[in-house]
Amino acid sequence: MAVKSTKAKSKPKKEEPVEEPVWTYRGYHLKTSEFVTAMVHLFRAEIQRANVWRQRLDTTTNWAVVVTGATLSIAFSQSNVHHSVVMLNTLLVLWFLFIEARRYRYYELWSYRVRLMETDFYAAMLVPPFHPSPEWAENLAENLLTPSFPISMWEAFGRRLRRNYYWIFLILLASWISKIWLFPEAPKSLAEFVGRASVGPVPGEVMIGLGIAFYIFLAVFAVATVNMTKATGEILPRFGDETAPAAFSMEGKHTGLRALLVPRRRRRQLLALIITDKADTVSNRIMTDLKRGVTAMQGKGMYTGKDRSILMCALTITEMHNLKSAVAKEDPKAVVIVSPAQEILGAGFAPLEEK
Repeated sequence: MAVKSTKAKSKPKKEEPVEEPVWTYRGYHLKTSEFVTAMVHLFRAEIQRANVWRQRLDTTTNWAVVVTGATLSIAFSQSNVHHSVVMLNTLLVLWFLFIEARRYRYYELWSYRVRLMETDFYAAMLVPPFHPSPEWAENLAENLLTPSFPISMWEAFGRRLRRNYYWIFLILLASWISKIWLFPEAPKSLAEFVGRASVGPVPGEVMIGLGIAFYIFLAVFAVATVNMTKATGEILPRFGDETAPAAFSMEGKHTGLRALLVPRRRRRQLLALIITDKADTVSNRIMTDLKRGVTAMQGKGMYTGKDRSILMCALTITEMHNLKSAVAKEDPKAVVIVSPAQEILGAGFAPLEEK
């Protein structure tokens, strides 16, 4: 009985899809895994920066506490020490508060980047559609290229005043009144108390009036800056409908995932007009390198009398350098005019229809 031997046909191997590089530079191709690794290193570096400036904030507060404690110890341990030493300490603490407010602005700069990566990069990996919003990359790139403080000096001053320094000022106020009242002995009348408040040629009424005005100013300033909430470094989740733009998918549709900590101010958007004789090659270069749409218009140079093409392209501040490079490659003699745009709606920007 003849047995036919059959050979198993080998199945054709499936070709593995080639991973598209997310970034290229001088022949080097950065893959997705390498991009994530680079972002991890950036995240760790920004955390280190934020920690350093947080420590500097604590150092300034320690200065204020130590100086206040030393001043009060001297003032109440010796009866011949004038109460003006407490007033001088109040001015010194005010200067410490100003220094700390400046440091807090730097702290917010680094911690803003940390929170932006936490909420819009890492959190996006855990929530559908499992990819970051286009907004976070633009905001992070803009902050890296053109660093700017996310909060004003007023907000930083008010926030540090409410958190730490107002209590120190209240202690100094109570110490100042106690020093005048108790030393060398309790006054027998209000007029005597007011007289003791004098400093040199300045009468007591003026000194008490200045003290009241100073603490009223601190109270008003602390309350007036409560609604300033541009600080993002603190753990302040933002889930409400704010002026910050919502996150969109790559197709420009709502994804339900919002960029929680994008700046209150809109990203800087620009409108570029390019006057060139090589409209086709320049526009193709822009659409290829920047992935931005280009609209061609016809114009006429009144000096030369020649017809010219005018290309119009909307872009963001982070793409400006790439636009100039793309135009220079194709037409070094082109004229590029860039002006700020109030608002750009449509594909690649904010949606035209709100849902």
